[in-house]
Amino acid sequence: METQSRTPQKHIAALRRIRLATKLLEGVIPVPGTGKKVGVDPIIGLFTGGGDSIGFIMSAYILLESLRFKLPKATLIKMLGNVATDAIVGAVPFLGDVFDFFWQSNTKNLKLLEAHLDNPQPQTAADKGFVILVFVALVILFIVAIGLTIAVASLLAGLLQTLTG
Repeated sequence: METQSRTPQKHIAALRRIRLATKLLEGVIPVPGTGKKVGVDPIIGLFTGGGDSIGFIMSAYILLESLRFKLPKATLIKMLGNVATDAIVGAVPFLGDVFDFFWQSNTKNLKLLEAHLDNPQPQTAADKGFVILVFVALVILFIVAIGLTIAVASLLAGLLQTLTG
């Protein structure tokens, strides 16, 4: 919790929300024999389309909350990459949910945020234009992930119809 001692009081509530959302999404239920925990993200992801959308929205929320901490561009790019990887691979039914269990993009992003907060050296924050670009990228990524989910679901439905003919 050294992170909290260096974080301005006004940001502590945001950090708590990020930690809570991350735990809810990726670390609530211990999986016996694995040493890992599963959250609601891979579970709701089983509901093709809607579940993945909810998981993406929560991941985007964590990234957007993280913008309060004036992160440098390099950190924001890594965080966006984690969310993008999760959204794109997560669009594949069932395989994406298994991937979610192991990838845990929100945990990766929380660690990046905490590493930034623990770093006592001054860092250059991303400018407002770059922050807007991150937001636009999230919107585009959301649209692409929904489109991918629909395309994969249609492909699987067609394949199933062909096989059961």
